[in-house]
Amino acid sequence: MKKIKIYTDGACSGNPGPGGWGAILMYNEVKKEISGGKDNTTNNQMELQAVIEALKLLKEPCEIEIYSDSAYVVNAFLENWIEGWIKKNWKNSKKEPVKNKEQWLELLELLQQHKYKFIKVKGHSDNPYNNRCDELAVEATANIRRYE
Repeated sequence: MKKIKIYTDGACSGNPGPGGWGAILMYNEVKKEISGGKDNTTNNQMELQAVIEALKLLKEPCEIEIYSDSAYVVNAFLENWIEGWIKKNWKNSKKEPVKNKEQWLELLELLQQHKYKFIKVKGHSDNPYNNRCDELAVEATANIRRYE
């Protein structure tokens, strides 16, 4: 099984507002950078979209380490929020509908065939891959804003 490292980040100018996401996939010595954006979105949606878009590129089951500075994304897995949401019919602890349910469902679907681990990284620090993902996300956001 191939071992893949994925770094992701999302950005938003206003919340909601134009936003972007960036990801880096690494397999052995090969690195692939991807990014994109949306005109009316939130930071959390872009954080999720970065992971989703990276996973869409994987063509076979892999062993994946997913690095993100988003507590929202990482804690959903590390603190089992998703299991709770599913048990409560996609309601959060306040009994309100879980935000971004469609993205969470897509993410869970994409993860099914893989062995995966989410790893929290400190944002805007000394991690060059996280910093590069931030640059990609900010650049994608700027490109969206340019066309408004």
